[in-house]
Amino acid sequence: MNKNYMVFSGTATKYLAEKICQSLHCPLGELLITKFSDGEFAVSYEESIRGRDIFLVQSTFPNSDNLMELLLMIDAAKRASARTINAVIPYFGWARQDRKDKPRVSIGAKMVADLLSAVGVNRVITMDLHADQIQGFFNVPVDHLYASGVILPYLQSLKLDDLVIASPDVGGSKRANTYAKYLGCPLVLCNKTRARANVVASMQIIGDVKDKNVVIVDDMVDTAGTITKAADIMKEAGARTVRACASHCVMSGPASDRVQQSALEEIVFTDSIPYDFQRCSKVKQLSVADMFAETIRRVINNESISDQYIV
Repeated sequence: MNKNYMVFSGTATKYLAEKICQSLHCPLGELLITKFSDGEFAVSYEESIRGRDIFLVQSTFPNSDNLMELLLMIDAAKRASARTINAVIPYFGWARQDRKDKPRVSIGAKMVADLLSAVGVNRVITMDLHADQIQGFFNVPVDHLYASGVILPYLQSLKLDDLVIASPDVGGSKRANTYAKYLGCPLVLCNKTRARANVVASMQIIGDVKDKNVVIVDDMVDTAGTITKAADIMKEAGARTVRACASHCVMSGPASDRVQQSALEEIVFTDSIPYDFQRCSKVKQLSVADMFAETIRRVINNESISDQYIV
């Protein structure tokens, strides 16, 4: 393997970058982030990166400092004459703002893509974007990975009888249908209406869940209002057990309490976003470090990454 590469990490995703480096058998690069009393911060590389292929690991979940750190890391790498700058963004924040769904709103996902391109990124490696079309917002290569590579093997290891895959809303039906086809089990949909953002007004189940082991599939869980309501309704409809799995563990506000008090047996995420397990005992995280490490290895060696996808 070509050793002319280096891996660095921002503050928020250092735990994952260390695992990626362990898998790649390389050290994590030395990066210094200096913070000032007014909240401003500066980034500097503590070793030479001239002529190297640089991989910067940083998820851009709230707050905005994580995104700003990544932008400064890219800018500093460009000014330090790195050969290529590759942003490894396990969770791509601002992705829910991917279109104009009402008049006079911003398209945050496009803006972030423009910012990354403007500061000099050469490639983006990310996972389970909220909408696939966000890849088209970039004018640089985007390697879009899927958390199914770690979630599906875990679901198979549970060996659940009478398994049913469910989508918490119609928008996630494509993802849930892919899981159901791979596992060879039925698909159930939830039809929901929202009173406003993060508030579900009503929900109905489309399909049979009686005496079934249900797994609800989604891309992220924010306030957990939708997924816990779906779990409770399915349990009331006669489901034997209800579990959930999602790629990104946003889990903001009352999410942890809602999950803890819900009918969910467990909720499974990847470690694209860190989580304090003391907040909820039902949360389980699967590591995507090996998947990202393998993708980095293939990018370095100019190999295809598509054959590592399960679905």
